[in-house]
Amino acid sequence: MEITWFGLSCFRLAERGMAAVVTDPYGAAVGYREPDLTADVVTISHGAPGHSNATAVREARYTIRGPGEYEIGGVFVTGVTTDGERGSVAERNTIYVFDFGGLTVAHLGDLAHVPTQTQIETLGAVDIALVPVGGGSALNATQAAEVVSLIEPSIIVPMHYATEGIVLTLEPVSKFLKQMGVEASNPEPGLKISKSGLPNESKVVLLEPRFALS
Repeated sequence: MEITWFGLSCFRLAERGMAAVVTDPYGAAVGYREPDLTADVVTISHGAPGHSNATAVREARYTIRGPGEYEIGGVFVTGVTTDGERGSVAERNTIYVFDFGGLTVAHLGDLAHVPTQTQIETLGAVDIALVPVGGGSALNATQAAEVVSLIEPSIIVPMHYATEGIVLTLEPVSKFLKQMGVEASNPEPGLKISKSGLPNESKVVLLEPRFALS
């Protein structure tokens, strides 16, 4: 499968012969130009403008906005609520786990606290975790490292951190890398991975954001 990052918490997940998914599309208010994407499925972790601009995704047949179990185009989607961390319903976060033929990807959305053991177990086995690391309304570097240790994914892809052009107050990814005890590396344009190609030990992969500045 191929994972492409468009900045903040927006990714496109695609596997040949299966539904393509876009997560948390944003609007121009975050500092990037509004993305122009195509996919079959859009997932919204919560209602904040930087995560819920579903109209930016053309040709989408389904928009998922909360917890539940779904099967669309060969992709199994499980939404797990993390209610209780915020006050309003619009702000409550949903973690999504996508199963692409046995390869599982967890998008943690705007998770703002370390999940309970029950919530971790509900996620099941996670091969690839897309993890907010820059603080603000979501996990900071220290919290993100703790969540990674609980989920134990094979690949960790940081998201929701400071990049060029963003107007949100977020920390740089370097703080998370320090917490994980790894050195910074050149970001990859995308992640192409199969179940058989997963590393034996957990690995942090930095992706180059495919955004356009406003």
